[in-house]
This record gives sequence, C-alpha cells and structure tokens, in this order.
Amino acid sequence: MTDLSRLLRPCSIAVLGSGWAANVIEQCQRMGFDGPVWPVHPTRDQIAGVRCYPSLTDLPAAPDATFIGVNRHATVDVVAELASMGAGGAICFASGWRETGDGDLQDRLVARAGKMPILGPNCYGVINYLDGALLWPDQHGGRRVARGVALISQSSNIVINLTMQARGLPIAYVACLGNAAQVGLAQLARALLADERVTALGLYIEGLGDAAGFATVAEAARAAGKGIVAIKSGKTAAAQTAAASHTASLAGGGAASSAYLRQIGVAEVNTPAELLETLKILHLHGPGLGRRLCAVACSGGEAGLVADMAAPLGLAFPPPDPAQAGHLADTLGPLVTIANPLDYQTFIWGDGPRTTEVFSTMLAGYDAGLFIIDPPRPDRCDPASFAPALDAIVAAARATGKPAFPVASLPENFDEDRAIALMDQGIAPLMGLETALAAVRAAQVTAGRAGWRNWTPIARTGPLTLLDEATAKARLAAAGVAVPRGIAAQTIQALTAAAQDLTPPLALKGLGFAHKTEAGAVRLHLATIKGQAEMPGAVGYLAEEMVTGAIAELLLGARRDPVYGATLTLGFGGVAAEVLADTVTLVLPVTAADIADALHRLTLWPLLDGYRGRPRADVGAVIHTALALQDMLATDRMLEEIEINPLMVGADFAVAADAVIWKDTP
Repeated sequence: MTDLSRLLRPCSIAVLGSGWAANVIEQCQRMGFDGPVWPVHPTRDQIAGVRCYPSLTDLPAAPDATFIGVNRHATVDVVAELASMGAGGAICFASGWRETGDGDLQDRLVARAGKMPILGPNCYGVINYLDGALLWPDQHGGRRVARGVALISQSSNIVINLTMQARGLPIAYVACLGNAAQVGLAQLARALLADERVTALGLYIEGLGDAAGFATVAEAARAAGKGIVAIKSGKTAAAQTAAASHTASLAGGGAASSAYLRQIGVAEVNTPAELLETLKILHLHGPGLGRRLCAVACSGGEAGLVADMAAPLGLAFPPPDPAQAGHLADTLGPLVTIANPLDYQTFIWGDGPRTTEVFSTMLAGYDAGLFIIDPPRPDRCDPASFAPALDAIVAAARATGKPAFPVASLPENFDEDRAIALMDQGIAPLMGLETALAAVRAAQVTAGRAGWRNWTPIARTGPLTLLDEATAKARLAAAGVAVPRGIAAQTIQALTAAAQDLTPPLALKGLGFAHKTEAGAVRLHLATIKGQAEMPGAVGYLAEEMVTGAIAELLLGARRDPVYGATLTLGFGGVAAEVLADTVTLVLPVTAADIADALHRLTLWPLLDGYRGRPRADVGAVIHTALALQDMLATDRMLEEIEINPLMVGADFAVAADAVIWKDTP
C-alpha cells in the first residue's frame, strides 16, 4: 500500500510553477512551516523572496512533498522525475485529464508516478494545520491547531468555504481528491485518520470508488473512537442508470448511497453547516451519541420550538424520572412546570449555583443535553449577564460526564472567540437550532455490523433481457418464494382449456410487458378465461388464481448496483408504489434482522403490525422472500434485477402476485 506520510506531513516542500508557486510559499510562511520550501524554476532567481533552484536535480534532497503548478503535459514529466529521485509524493494541480476526455494522458501520469503517491490530477492540494505545511495555492480560513478534524473533498471550492467557518471547529487537515487517479478516498481517509492528532473525518464526496475499501476504513475509525460524517452529492434520479422497474425509481435519488453510509456507521448530512456542527460533536465526544436527550431553555417559546423542530427528525425527549422531577421542582419552585424540553423560566437567572444545580440535575438523567442560549452580540450589547448560564453548562457537563451543547437559535449569535473558548473547555456550541438538531441526529448514527462489506459490483456491457412473468415466477418458486397457482399458454384459446382446473377469481395477464398495468395487459376478478379478447403486443398469456385475504401489498426489489454491488428495496407497493414512496433500501448482503429493522422503519409499518385491531401480517414470510431474492442474486451473476410487486401479504402467507426479472443477455 502506498505510504502517504511524507506527502501529508512533509519536512521539506518543493514547488513548481510561477504564480501558483508563490502562493504556496506565502501560505507556508504565514502558517509557520519550519521546514525548507524549495521553488523550482528554470529562469527565475527567486519566487516570493525564496531562492529558486533551476531543476529538480539541483535540490539539496528529494522533497517529501511537491506542489506541481505547471501545465498537464509538463506535469507528467515532473512526476516521472520526482518518482525516480525518491520524492515522497506530489499534488498534481493542472486540469484537463479524464474529466475533459483525455483519459490516456491521465493513465500515463499514473504509470509515471509508479509507487510515489500523487493526489489528483485536477487537485487543489493539502493543508496540514497541525504542522503548518501547506501545498495549497489559494487563500483559506484556517489556523494552527494541536489536534482537530480532517476534511476530504472532491470539490475544491466547497472545502475552501468550509475552512472559512467561524464556528470554533479545529481543523487539522484539508485534502482534495481531484480526479483520484491513483490515491482514492479510502486510502486518503485511512492515512489521515492514522494521525493520532486527528479526531474525526468530514467528507464531501461525489463518487465513492472502492466502497468495500472505505467500509474497512469506517470500521477501523469507529474502533479507534473516531467518527465520520459525509455529504454525498449526485443523488438526483437523472444520475441513476437502471432497468425499467418500480425498484429502479424508488431506489434512486441517493437511496443506495444513504443505505451504504448508514450500514457502515457513517453519519450523513445534507448541508455544509450540518457537516461542521456534526464534526464538532464528533471531535469532542466521538461517534455514537446517545438517543435520550434533554432540552433546557429559559423561554416557553424556545422549548416549544425545540420540540416542534425535533419531531420530524425523530429525536426523543423523554420526561424526567420522578426523582429528577422532584429535585427540579424543589430548586425551581411551584411556578415552573417540570417537563422535557424544560422551560426553567428566569426565576434563577443570574444565580450561578442554582442554575448549575438545575442544569446538572436535568443532564444527569439523559445521554446528552441541549441548552438553548443566545448571548447578545458584544458590539452593541453587554453579554455579561449570560456568563452564569454558560458557566453552568460547562459545570453540568463536568459534573455528569455527559455532553452538554449550548445551542444558539441563530448561528450568528455565537461569536468565534466564544466558540473557540468553549471548545477548548470540552463544550461544543452548536450554531443555529435547525442545524444543531440535524447534527445531533447525525451524531447518533450507530456502528456498522462488524466485518460487513458490500458485494463486488458486476460490470455490465450488453443489453438486458426481460423474462416473461411465467418464467420469472418459475425462477422464484424454485428459490422458495410462494407464487399463485397458474397456467401459461401462447394464446387465449389454448389457455382457456388449460385453465379449467384453476379456482376463480382469476387473473389474466399478457406476457412480455415490463409494466403490464400501464399496457392494459392485466384483467382481474374473472370467473373464467373463456371469451376473453387477445391483448395487443402480448407474446403469451398467464392465468392465475387471485390471492385473497391480503392485509397489505408490498414491493420487494433486488438489483445490481455499479458502486455498491447490489441493493434490496422493501416497501408498500401495488400500482401506487411511486405515489406512496414508502420504501427502505439496503445494500446487500443483509440478514433477517436487517430486513426486520427496515420494515419497522416504513411509515406504514403499523398496517403490518395489527393497526387498530387488524390482523398482523406474516412478517416472517416477507423476510423469507427478501432473503430468497438475495440468494438468487448471490448464486446467479447473470441476474440483474428481480422485482416482486405486489407481494400479497396475509396473516399466514406472502405470495408474489407479480414478478419481473431482468438478466444479462448471454
């Protein structure tokens, strides 16, 4: 495995180029890098006041890290020379490679690099705020820190914006992947997390690359007490390539990537602000924040706002236990209603000891606490009266050993100096109530199952073949999935005689359609097949006994995924599957317990669980069917997608009433 240590933590830096080189030198000087920085230029005596060397061979030694700020064709030659002299690694800044169609040039670059690590090409670089080493050609907003979080991004602009944060978050590293031609996300993440001074990892990712490799990194990070949080872009349905099915549309829009991140224990957020606030929690408290929360405010409006905004996120604020409630009532007096969220009002405002007693008593009964507090802006107001409450939050955290989060309802209501001071005391102030709640929810992500790895993706090059429903159901039946009793034939006339032994009501279906309902190729509740008209476009016909006594119609779909190997989608189905959009997607492989948990996460789960006296559905049969689909994909590499919609589920059965199978064309 390529060693990135010299590139990320260099003792010497070389820079090539002119204007870009000057920027890198100035950034290293401003950040106090104490090693040599060697500009290389064939005609200039100095750049940014530093002596130039005419060529790489004139350098005092092979550089640990090099910023290559020359054009793409010259970059290939520079990389080859650095590799031959034993350099530690390089940033390839130039654009114009595979991202613009010149994949051959990018392949030559990787070949010339050999075992020497390169980031990029089309890469902005690396900032090491721990050691003051910057291979970075632009401004940034960071500061030197002794320990902090690492940021990896496939977008240079986004990560530059993140460094401009004024939220008190200590950033240890910033690294861009660019085209990730040689060093990918998993390898770079592993190298950054290996630094003991790095506490957590934040990601902005567009493409994942080696999903199984990154799952290994995530598991190791969790074992080391380091959390990972990600923004995953490229979730639009237009980015999905899939066969024509309900599963394809319902599992699109980022469902697969979100499932993958959840299954490996990586928190997912939607905005840069949420990423930063979640990182503050992970930096101080590690991953796996507890789910029992309390919220404390000195205003009924704030307490109500917390409860209302937390509800859609599924955050729990259980009431205080009797002992807690009694102690709080004794401290606050009879005019305060003891609840969670707690409005402690202002009777104790400014009384440090009593405020500390209330905060500590409340926090002691929970996993973590949110303390709503908006200090007045110091340029126009005097925030001194808020000091006792802020001090009480710190004291409560120390007394209980529980995370205590001061939360400003608006992000601008905590200035940076105050935020840094609180972070230095082990307190993570969260900026903006909506963002804070999303960050808390993200930090609650649970660890992935030990040893879980997604399947290796299968590359498809040719067209897919649609099996007719009769053939698809025969494959399902052979795999142990229950299907209706039925008969297939080429014509209605032939089917009429063959279907005489079927028990009405009957379903008549035309074969050869991906979506039979939309094609008008389904006729239901028939007493007999006799006299039915032919269906235009049908390549054959299937008559079946209709399933009766169903409690619900579900959709189960298993399909290959080009990044994550394969996915399983479960939800409420039928012709209104897309309208309901009540599905959960998992990345394979999964267990029966994983499937049961996914079913419980469906919005309409109560309909399967005896809602209002209805009979309970045979969930065990649903799980058995889902596992059968997984086994079919696992044992037959030619299968691309299997969909059952609907799976008719009753109190003691689950029957595949309709099925679609796509397979690779041999």
